[in-house]
Amino acid sequence: MILVTGAAGFIGFHLARKLLDAGHAVIGYDSVNDYYDPSLKEARLAVLHDYENFTFFRNDLIDEQILSKVFDDHNPRLVVHLAAQAGVRYSLINPKVYMESNLIGFFNILEACRHHDVEHFIYASSSSVYGMNEKIPFSTQHNVDHPISLYGATKRSNELMAHTYSHLYDLPTTGLRFFTVYGPWGRPDMALFLFTKAILKSESIEVYNNGEMKRDFTYIDDIINGLLSLLDSPPQSINHWLRQVIDPSSSKAPFRLYNIGNNCPVNLMDFINEIEKQLGKKAKINYKPLQPGDVVASHADVSGLVKDFRYKPSITVDEGIREFISWYKEYYNI
Repeated sequence: MILVTGAAGFIGFHLARKLLDAGHAVIGYDSVNDYYDPSLKEARLAVLHDYENFTFFRNDLIDEQILSKVFDDHNPRLVVHLAAQAGVRYSLINPKVYMESNLIGFFNILEACRHHDVEHFIYASSSSVYGMNEKIPFSTQHNVDHPISLYGATKRSNELMAHTYSHLYDLPTTGLRFFTVYGPWGRPDMALFLFTKAILKSESIEVYNNGEMKRDFTYIDDIINGLLSLLDSPPQSINHWLRQVIDPSSSKAPFRLYNIGNNCPVNLMDFINEIEKQLGKKAKINYKPLQPGDVVASHADVSGLVKDFRYKPSITVDEGIREFISWYKEYYNI
């Protein structure tokens, strides 16, 4: 039995469907909030509900009693925690919800895992933890103590909380720092979705920092394949760890951190040009300054996943954009 929090979300939906296709029994857990259009989340859930071995709980992780009962009743062997309040810019507007979802909610799921002897706890971190770090590519060996968004700060806090539980309670935890995930069924607040929607409607798109930005766009299938590869490989304690040069991505405790990205950053304007090319329509661009909390470039060093799990992203940006646009037109009957 595998518990996936955030099952109505973008990554959680794709993971749950892949697990169900492989014959696993999956428990989905999601509050289905209105951060973005809930109808898209409901449509994802409708797909998952077609599987007999899918059980869903529509609850908030803040409610620790309900969460504990789900664990009592179903005793999940593995937990993949993808539920969180996402978005860098939204954290400037509504910071409190990040405290509730990303800190208290994370604490509650950690507590449930440790009291029910979960074999492996995998959770979503973010490239946003790199904050002011300007050394490219971003590596799990780098210092990440200078976040520039509250969202990034909560994700770094999650990593520290997970390490504490790994150390105190021998709970195997693996954190994945996701880099700009995109693809079919994606989030409406992400660049590809926003740009595609606006261009098709002949509306202007907002491009920050005069378009002088790079992102390590990572296609959803590459993310899911990487995630699945480590599901049954919980980290082990490293007894000799303190006698070596300290590695921030591992520990004497059963704890690991990985970047999961494409390792191939793309210029934002090239990304927009590819969308224009595949839509056969030019974008109306409204250039704006760099937004607070945003970074100019992201680039994932994925050598850890490559070494330990032979991770190999294979979907190019043009292929990924084509798949998204195909889904978008079908979903919205365009």
